[in-house]
Amino acid sequence: MLGFFIGLFKKIFGSKNDRELRKLWPLVSQINEIEAELQRLSDDDLRKKTADWKSRFSQIDDKAELAKALEEITPEAFAVVKNACRRLTDRKTDVIVRGHPLPWEMIPFDVQLIGGMALHSGKIAEMATGEGKTLVATLPVYLNALTGRGVHVVTVNDYLAARDSEWMGAVYKFLGLTVGCILHDQPPSIRREQYNCDITYGTNAEFGFDYLRDNGMASRKEEQVQRGHFYAIVDEVDSILIDEARTPLIISGPAVRTFDEQYAQWKPAVESLVRAQERLCARFLSESEALLKKLRPADGANPENPEELEREIGRLLYRVKMGQPRAEGLMKILEDPENLKLMNQAELRLHADQKKVEMYAEKEELLYAIDEKSHEADLTEKGRNFMSPKDPDAFVLPDLSTAMHDIDVGPEPDARKRLEAKAKLQQEFETKAQKIHSISQLLKAYSLYQKDVEYVVQENKVIIVDQHTGRLMTGRRWSDGLHQAVEAKEAVEIERETQTLATITIQNYFRLYHKLAGMTGTAETEASEFFDIYKLGVLVIPTNRPIARKDGNDSVYKTRREKFIAVLNEIKTVHALGRPILVGTISVEISEQLSRMLQREKLIHSVLNAKYHQQEAEIVARAGQRGSITIATNMAGRGTDIKLGPGIADLGGLHVLATERHEARRIDRQLRGRCARQGDPGSSHFFIALEDDLMRLFGSDRIVKYMEKMGLEEGQELEHPLLNRSIGQAQKRVEQHNFQIRKRTLEYDDVMNKQREVIYGFRNEIIHSDDVRDRLMDIMEEVVISKVEEFTKQEFDAEQWQVRALADWVNLNFPLGMPEAEIAKAAESGTEKPVEGSVYEGLSPAQFAVCSFITDKIREAYDMKVSFEEPEKLVTVERFTVLSAIDKLWQEHLYEMDSLRYSIGLRAHGQRDPLIEYKAEAYKIFDELMVNIKTEICHNIFRSASSLMAFENFLRNIPQQTTHDPASAFGRPPKPDESKASDVVSQAAEDLSKQKPVRSGPKVGRNDPCPCGSGKKYKHCHGK
Repeated sequence: MLGFFIGLFKKIFGSKNDRELRKLWPLVSQINEIEAELQRLSDDDLRKKTADWKSRFSQIDDKAELAKALEEITPEAFAVVKNACRRLTDRKTDVIVRGHPLPWEMIPFDVQLIGGMALHSGKIAEMATGEGKTLVATLPVYLNALTGRGVHVVTVNDYLAARDSEWMGAVYKFLGLTVGCILHDQPPSIRREQYNCDITYGTNAEFGFDYLRDNGMASRKEEQVQRGHFYAIVDEVDSILIDEARTPLIISGPAVRTFDEQYAQWKPAVESLVRAQERLCARFLSESEALLKKLRPADGANPENPEELEREIGRLLYRVKMGQPRAEGLMKILEDPENLKLMNQAELRLHADQKKVEMYAEKEELLYAIDEKSHEADLTEKGRNFMSPKDPDAFVLPDLSTAMHDIDVGPEPDARKRLEAKAKLQQEFETKAQKIHSISQLLKAYSLYQKDVEYVVQENKVIIVDQHTGRLMTGRRWSDGLHQAVEAKEAVEIERETQTLATITIQNYFRLYHKLAGMTGTAETEASEFFDIYKLGVLVIPTNRPIARKDGNDSVYKTRREKFIAVLNEIKTVHALGRPILVGTISVEISEQLSRMLQREKLIHSVLNAKYHQQEAEIVARAGQRGSITIATNMAGRGTDIKLGPGIADLGGLHVLATERHEARRIDRQLRGRCARQGDPGSSHFFIALEDDLMRLFGSDRIVKYMEKMGLEEGQELEHPLLNRSIGQAQKRVEQHNFQIRKRTLEYDDVMNKQREVIYGFRNEIIHSDDVRDRLMDIMEEVVISKVEEFTKQEFDAEQWQVRALADWVNLNFPLGMPEAEIAKAAESGTEKPVEGSVYEGLSPAQFAVCSFITDKIREAYDMKVSFEEPEKLVTVERFTVLSAIDKLWQEHLYEMDSLRYSIGLRAHGQRDPLIEYKAEAYKIFDELMVNIKTEICHNIFRSASSLMAFENFLRNIPQQTTHDPASAFGRPPKPDESKASDVVSQAAEDLSKQKPVRSGPKVGRNDPCPCGSGKKYKHCHGK
């Protein structure tokens, strides 16, 4: 009833989308009126508008004021672009695109103007294939480029970025704007030039990696290439912001420690394990077939204990599903819907037990268990015994903390030997942990990753295949040793394991933009995700001409074999009519299987998949010609239209035939949308088998019941609109499942994102600072305060204060030779309280006095060090000192956070939310990181120099005064004849004492508020 009223309401008032469109149509009329007037202007007068607007907007700093100013000129700016397109068309202008002349024949339609307005307002414009999204983008790109802040147009590959920057660049350049394009392997100097253009085209990976290099790796301003994130339009927005959002952008470097040899070492054992599992599953299948004969005897007699037989058959089949889900024998048995029902009932019974006792017992019948939905494979106890029959503890990690404690309290008196024992224990632990990890990754490689589906092997390398676009992802590698495991499986060269140097998710990169928009042919089904994560609304733009495509009902078959016979028959029938055919598959493996079937039938065809990537444009160009057959691994994101050859429209246009439903409905919609562009005729038909992964993993029992009712014969198809709905529901379940995964991943990365912002902010402060030394001294001051608080109490007490430990720390990090007695003397003489609001606030007079004493001595020593340095090189050295400490510890932190991310899920077993636990642990780890970075900087202040001579001169002149005999800051013990400072130091100290003014008020720290009342820090006011 509710649905009826909602439908009635929409009929009367229109949908939300309709109401949004109604608001925009009056602006379309306004744009067209202005454009008619512009036709009287000369080219120079038209270009002058661009220059005037740029000059005006360059004076506006406030973002809200700028947005308002852009809104005011939107109709006129859009009219200017439309008029420029008209002039290029009227003059039959040839544009050189990728080395070939292409005549300009495009003037924006009214619906394209609406698409442009949607993009300018920060929405996603959903426009059908062939509706000219590339041209639509020129309207808001031109408008926003007038601000001078840079506009980024994001495409799915380098070819489209280069093509569109040249093709659409004709309009921008005609109007006086500059256009750049970011391509792979461009040096930083070229990249900076491209980013400095008004408009920059590039792929999401190039933009994201440049951000990481600028903020996480550059050491000088000159090495940074980007100039901010003002406005971006993302082409194929669903492909980039949803499909690719599962994989973060990672810049890797060689790992310090690797265990690559373990993959080759354990490969034979894992291969034996997999073969043993295959034999085991074959035995279970054989047993189930024997029981099925008992359950359904050939003579039709009633079996004994049918319920018990059904339960046992169901358990055996479910066992095989866990152990070898793609086994051909299992697929054959499950062709019978009755058998599928028995297996599903067994699975439901096992899951009904909350303690999962029987479920674990079933798993233990196997050597390892596979979960295709979560993409996991785990050894069972039986499997662990198979791998290490003589060592029952081979897969048990020792309790490291307990073992370390046992060494500490053990009888060994020698501290050095205790340390060696701990190091040996740590080494054994790491080796064992890595062995377990290597076996786990090899098991995944063998049981879950299929060649020509998840990856291909080319030129002795394993190359990942993008599951959504079918493209090769050259240069991308699976993390955590998985890529090495697949390389070992395929017997190619195992490349060295890498460690993360910088990383960001696609979601968090695109959230950096002040304004974001996107365009695609399919966004409506993912509208909630776009809004939840990116705050992007979706506006469905009407087509310029009505869609004339005929979509057939899905044809469902029991087996893949029957399905492919039907696919082949339809290809032959349609081909005989002379119509072009586009066959969509979901993997390289299926496309090649289908290709072999067509070759046997002597049907000429082209294959468009990850293996023939370079021939893509040529194959697509021929796909609309008479009698052509094109097999495509997934047409999503191809970015090239299929234009019909002469006379094809009269035959019925392009026929799209899909061999399987994709996990996501929008990928199927994209495939359908490849035909019937701009009002052309066309048709589509999807073929499905119950053995397809989508139906096996997410299909409902309703389809099985239909099959039972119909009692289908061999090769008979099932077709009904209700079935389409059931299949759509299965896809919806997968989409929701994948959305939850992406959302959870983002929630975890949001924690890292806040940390990344702090670290990158710190790095940029150092990179752009003209006075790094000032920041160095601030850091030193903070660290000294924290160490004084660590080693002392509020009131001075010689017994409670760890004066020796504090002196040891000072002398280990700074070349001061500071005796304990001087620290104690400073504490005893402390009477002044720190200034309120200063970094010293909260310290007692004694602690404040000690901090002031130590920091003053460090500054004096550093001033002396500076006197020996080359001034022009010193700034670079100081900057490097800070950045190297940040980078080294941040990389270690990323590794630690990865480990925490993988292990935190175990806390769910203790009834604790892993995300909350992760946030708490991450906060502690990050807190420690910031302390460690600053401590490391202090440690390195005196260990870097502009030249070796400067360093040696400084070392010869540093004081060496201590009351006990630890190693000095630079590893050499003090000598009796060095107990006094050298003549140079004495002279420096004398000069300093002469210049020191007499204080009448309290001491003011460099970071304290200035006593003059200016509100500035003392160091930036009267402390200069």
